Parts: sequence; C-alpha cells; structure tokens
Amino acid sequence: MKYFLSISIVLYKTPVGDIEKILASLRNFSGSYHLYIIDNSPTNELMKILPSDLQFEYIHLPRNPGFGSAHNVAIRKAQLLGSEYHLVINADVKFDSDILTPMLAYMEEHPEIGQMMPKVLNPDGSVQRLCKLSPTPSDLLLRRFSKRKTADTNNRHFELHNSGYDRIMFVPYLSGCFMLLRQSALREIGLFDERFFMYPEDIDLTRRMAERYETIFFPHVSVVHEHGAASYKSLKMLIIHIVNISRYFNKWGWFYDPIRDSLNKRTLDQFSNK
Repeated sequence: MKYFLSISIVLYKTPVGDIEKILASLRNFSGSYHLYIIDNSPTNELMKILPSDLQFEYIHLPRNPGFGSAHNVAIRKAQLLGSEYHLVINADVKFDSDILTPMLAYMEEHPEIGQMMPKVLNPDGSVQRLCKLSPTPSDLLLRRFSKRKTADTNNRHFELHNSGYDRIMFVPYLSGCFMLLRQSALREIGLFDERFFMYPEDIDLTRRMAERYETIFFPHVSVVHEHGAASYKSLKMLIIHIVNISRYFNKWGWFYDPIRDSLNKRTLDQFSNK
C-alpha cells in the first residue's frame, strides 16, 4: 500500500554528522516521500553539504521563527500537495531499518489515530522516557530544578515508568523528536502554536490531538535519539524554556485544567492493574 508521506527536518547550526545520519536513516524507508529541509540558521551554509542525489525542498528562514513555526511552513506546503501523513523529525534521530512502513500501516488500519511515536532509545540502548502525562507546573518545576527523592518519584509517575514501555498505549504528551502525524487530523486541530518559539510546542500539539484522536506510543519499532538537553547547558536556553512554558500554562491553565486531568486519568487507567 502506498502513502503520500511528507517529512520535515528543522536545522539550526546543526552538526554535519547529524544531518548525514538522519538523511541516511530516511533512505531505509521503502516508500517514497517529499522531504522539506527548513534551515533556521543565520546563513545557508548548510545547504552546501546536502547530498546532490537527494530530492528535497530547501527552505531558508534566517530570522529563525522557532521550531514549530518552521515545521508549519513545511506542513502547509505538504498539505497543498495532498500529503496524507507528515513526519516531524529531529536531525539528531537515527534508525537502521525501515521503521516507517509498519507505523504507517498501523495508522492506515486505525483511522482513529492522529499521531504516533516509536520507542526512543539513548545511544547506549537504554530507553528514553518520552511518554509523559500532560504536565502540571509542579511536574516541570520538580523535573528541572529539584534533586530530592520526591522529585524522582514524581518524575517516574510523570514519565509513565509503570507502563513498562512495552505496549501500544495512548499517551497525551509525545516527544517532538519524532511525530508521525495524520494530515487530515492536523487540518482539524490546527498546526503547531506559533506563540511557542521552542519547547512546549510538542506538549501543546499532542494535547490538542489527544482531545479528538488517539495519540499512540508504538514500541514495536525504535529510533536512537542523541538528546542534547540544551536548557540544562545554556542560561539563554533556560530562559527561553521558562518563558515558553509560562506561555503554555497561560494558555491552558496553571492549576485548574479539567482537560489535562481527563487525559491523564485516561492514560493511567490503561495500566492501573498492571
């Protein structure tokens, strides 16, 4: 079965090695796809290292509108072309086999699914805990700033450790490093909220998708993510993180958020008897 798949990768002063790895990974897909490379770097120097035998559309946005806004440029172009599915993927993700075909086949079989994420691994093979509950302010504050045992207990709950990460399951917050999205669903719920320059855009999009569609963790295939955690290394990125997370809670509510509560209850009920 053929699918019209579009893919977007956003670059910003991205290491050449990362670009080479993600492009090599995409070659494992047995189907065809339309690739958008959106470069938010100040110059278009990265275009010079892109392989000449690869078909893609290069878009340079030197004013750097942010992660979600850049992907939106590609998603809108893909929708005009009739794309049925769109993959948002980070340049620091890699995979050695055709993981996209089984994921697309599963989405074709289940039209209620609007978004999927595979199992995501660290370079050492350990699981990245990227399936999360829809966050409360305390979830993110404890996760970022506290090193106490209570924070670790809360984080294990927030990251759904009790699920085992070994089953297909509904998750209301899936990572933006790999988002396989149904275009018809995006037309209904909208694209990335461009008020968020960086960080909560994946929380927001998955949440809106989860209100109307299934947002699914699919552990039968996996990718490797060389996660940078920039806000832990840079004061500037930490400030950007705090500002944008504040915008997120201003949008949805800091303490009273019945939709969040409903999504999280549904998630936890899946494995309450596990």
